[in-house]
Order: sequence, then structure tokens, then C-alpha cells
Amino acid sequence: MPFAVRTEGLEREFKGGIRAVDGVDLEVSTGEVYGFLGPNGAGKSTTVRMLTTLLRPTGGVAFVAGHDVVREASAVRESIGVALQDAAIDPFMTGRELLRLQGVLHGLRRPAGKARAAELLERVGLTDAADRRVGTYSGGMRRRLDLAMALVHEPRVMFLDEPTTGLDPTSRFALWEEVRRLNSEAGTTVFLTTQYLEEADQLAGRVSIIDDGHIVAEGTPAALKAEIGDPTLTVTLQRPEDAATAEAALEDLGRAAPSESGRVCLRLPDGAAALPEVVRRLDMAGVPAAGLDIAQPTLDDVFLVKTGRRLEGDAVDEEEPVAGAAEAAAPSST
Repeated sequence: MPFAVRTEGLEREFKGGIRAVDGVDLEVSTGEVYGFLGPNGAGKSTTVRMLTTLLRPTGGVAFVAGHDVVREASAVRESIGVALQDAAIDPFMTGRELLRLQGVLHGLRRPAGKARAAELLERVGLTDAADRRVGTYSGGMRRRLDLAMALVHEPRVMFLDEPTTGLDPTSRFALWEEVRRLNSEAGTTVFLTTQYLEEADQLAGRVSIIDDGHIVAEGTPAALKAEIGDPTLTVTLQRPEDAATAEAALEDLGRAAPSESGRVCLRLPDGAAALPEVVRRLDMAGVPAAGLDIAQPTLDDVFLVKTGRRLEGDAVDEEEPVAGAAEAAAPSST
């Protein structure tokens, strides 16, 4: 199966003619981590709801794990794991009890369910807290338990909806490592929606950006950043009065960029490879430098160029039309 997720002209129109998703084409290869980014209301949550059979498309087709999300919804649900941001977890049950219950729901016999629960608790670092009520768990522990619950039936495709929103940096990095391990060791395809561009940059082999229901950019993080522009060199001068001399010495290495007093900034097509030549020319011009810094374009820059707004640090939940929710397919198995 070459594609774990594939859509053609996927659409979702709500009552009143509100088209939240308008002709989305996606191809997510089996075994990759795919980042799905978008500003609030762009259509990313609606897309994920359709891919996980929680919402019926009004146009186009979508296949997950080789199954049509409309005609073969049950087969899709058997093949996927879903960890939603707003997942409801019973606070009065223990982590172990919840995992065993999840095993029962997936048809595991009691011994197998017991063993699988113990395995997953160890995998996500919750063995010591396994017999505590979930209501006593921290936010990071709850997210790790939610991930473990979605893994009970060993899904081929995992949908993670903003998995680290609201977590402290330590918990966030721990969850990143678990996602990497899930992908590298089990070969699970991961479809990741996130509001943190650094997260997509760290985890995803490819990303796409959806805006106003349309895919406006797709590719590897490196390729998308390369489209935006060259790396920026900032030369901090020991003597601010040398700025004009430094600019003249470096002018044919790249394009001048806005800079502050005491600094010279240059767009360098060759990036870090040009640094030896920069140092040589400054030395020949008699300009002492206090520091050299290369800044690469970021996914935030890509997002700004493609959508006209920034996403980094936006913690507001996406608000999309809820009309038509009654048309949703049966709840996800996770």
C-alpha cells in the first residue's frame, strides 16, 4: 500500500453554503510522519474528522489505509488510532483499567489485553502511575495515556491532533520522542496536526499548509523554507563606524538586508559555505567582527508568506462550523 492517506477533491460543505474544506488533495506515504498545519478555521480539523470517519464528506473521495472513509468506514476505524486534543478520559478509572477496557473494546482476550496494557504503560512511561486514578495525572501524563489508548490495537495509521498543546517543554519533548519511536520502530504512519511549527519541523518528513479550505503549500520543511529565501548572515561589528566598509567588502556575496546600527545583514545564497570568504574579506578590509550569525528561514516564515499570518504560539482552539454534526459516521474506535 503506497499511500496511507489519499484524498482527491475532498470537500465538506455545511448548511448555509459554508465550505470548510474545498477540494483538498493529499497523498501521505505509508510509514511517514506528515505534518498538517493551518490557522484557526482553515479546515484542518474538519479534514481530520472526515479522514477518521467522524464526519461525512460532501464531495470528493478519501482513502485511509487503503479503505474508502465512507463505504468502508468500519475497516478504516479498525486500521487507525486517534488521539484527539479534547479526548474524554474517565478521571475515576486508573490508567491500567482504561487500557484494559480499551483492549476489551478492540476484542482482545483478557490475558492479551492485560499484557498489552502493561506493555504500553511501560512504553509511555506510566508504569509507576498505572494504578492511580487518571484524575490525579498531570496534563503530560494524560496525553501519554491517550496515546497509549490509541495504540492498543496496533494501528497502521495514527492521527494525532495537536498532541502537545498546553504541555510544558519537558512533557512536549518526551511526547516527541514517543512519536519518533512509534514511527521508527513500529513503522506506523503518523498524521500530525499541530499549532507549533517547531513541532512539525522536528517530527514531520513532509508538511502541508491548509488555508481557507485549500492546500496552499506542501513539501519537506527544508524545501518549503528554501522557497522563501536565502539564509541571512548578520555580522556584528566591533566598531559601528565600519558598517559602510563591511557592506562594500561583502556586497557581491549576497543581497543586503535591513540591519541595526553596528550590524551588517546579508542574504547569502550559499549560506554557511560562504563564511570563510566572509571572514577573509572582512580581514582584508581591516574590519574586526565581534560575531557572525547565520539564520535560516523558518516554517513560521513559510506560514506567513503562504497565509499572511503567523501561527507559532497560537493556542486558540480552531473554531469551525458544527452544523451537520449529526451526519457524522459512528465514533472512532479510539
